[in-house]
Amino acid sequence: TMLICGMGHERGPSEGDLMARRGVYLTYLGDVMKEPVIYEMGHQFKVVTNIRGATIKEDIGLVTLEVSGEDAELERALKWIESKGVKVEPIEMEDTV
Repeated sequence: TMLICGMGHERGPSEGDLMARRGVYLTYLGDVMKEPVIYEMGHQFKVVTNIRGATIKEDIGLVTLEVSGEDAELERALKWIESKGVKVEPIEMEDTV
């Protein structure tokens, strides 16, 4: 069993630092669906994003996202994406791969 969502830690790409890993559900409504907010988050903050699943309909988008980085940077990135109008909900689950 491998933890792919929820809270976790892994070694960072440099200096062996521990990086936090979180799984979140993102809910998009309205005009924000047309904006590349996950892309922008990955470029504005020192986080790595990994889309684990998505469902897009005409008026709503649901994304399961895994985000890795230092704890403080994850907090800033997730607060930023919320400020863009995206609802962020943490995932607490294990998935077997």
